[in-house]
Amino acid sequence: MNKSTLSVLQCQVVEEELEMSLSELCQACGTEGTLIRQLVAHGVLEPRGEAPQGWVFVGASLQRTRLALRLMHDLEVNLPGAALALDLMDQIRRLQQQAQVAEVPPRGG
Repeated sequence: MNKSTLSVLQCQVVEEELEMSLSELCQACGTEGTLIRQLVAHGVLEPRGEAPQGWVFVGASLQRTRLALRLMHDLEVNLPGAALALDLMDQIRRLQQQAQVAEVPPRGG
């Protein structure tokens, strides 16, 4: 008799057009404003606006913040390490996209 396992995946669709304030991002991620400010200082997040009170974060910031928090909490990576890991993941994603474009065979002929 075969045993089968059931995997449940959770996902959340976040539109890029979604805009959040600092307090809304904190609430959505269950974290403090201090940590979000540190993520901005380390280049993990790039909000629009000059001061934290006027910062506006787009939908991708939610996903990026949650990923940084997972790295820091689950894997015990420090903040600079999480920033570096996210930067490397971005580079890998860009290289994969470039490779896919390069693999497209020419049309016609």
